[in-house]
Amino acid sequence: MKIICIGRNYGRHALELGNEIPDEPVVFLKPDSALMRQRDAFFIPDFSNDIHYEAEIVIRIDRVGKNIQEKFARKYFTEISIGIDFTARDVQSKLKQKGLPWEKAKGFDSSAVVGNFINASELDLTNLNFEFKRNGETVQKGNTSDMLFPVNRLISHVSEYFTLKIGDLVYTGTPEGVGKVNPGDLLEGFIEGEKLLEVRVR
Repeated sequence: MKIICIGRNYGRHALELGNEIPDEPVVFLKPDSALMRQRDAFFIPDFSNDIHYEAEIVIRIDRVGKNIQEKFARKYFTEISIGIDFTARDVQSKLKQKGLPWEKAKGFDSSAVVGNFINASELDLTNLNFEFKRNGETVQKGNTSDMLFPVNRLISHVSEYFTLKIGDLVYTGTPEGVGKVNPGDLLEGFIEGEKLLEVRVR
């Protein structure tokens, strides 16, 4: 099982971090050890003082595919959820300054949380609302219409480089509003008003 993540897929998020708007999807991977069950608490790791939440729509692949045409991408998944791409922002900044890969900042244990999955067959993934709350306050609000690269294009693009297998997860990028988590925080994720994710930070 692979966890495939897309960076900078919402223009305003790229700008809030001082990054350029990409002209093709920015792809990175997390190991399967990064996956965290939402019923577990998320423990802030000792190596970072600046862990950020990034809420994202997550696609679960349920069919093997390679070089998938964009128009056929919907045939390769039936379920979606909302997830959190936890990022050690301080570690990431140091790595980026040295021109080094991001894995230690993005792929650490429990850095990929995923909520309950829902059937996507009747959802319009080009116009889907999602919301993320910290301690009851909405901190991120997104709509997939604001994606620089829509879901079907992401699946097509990624499958050029990696064979997609059953159970693979695609984290499709986060909108603006990312921020630091602290011990005691309650994090909640929603798609079209339905609560699918709840995590307590320790």
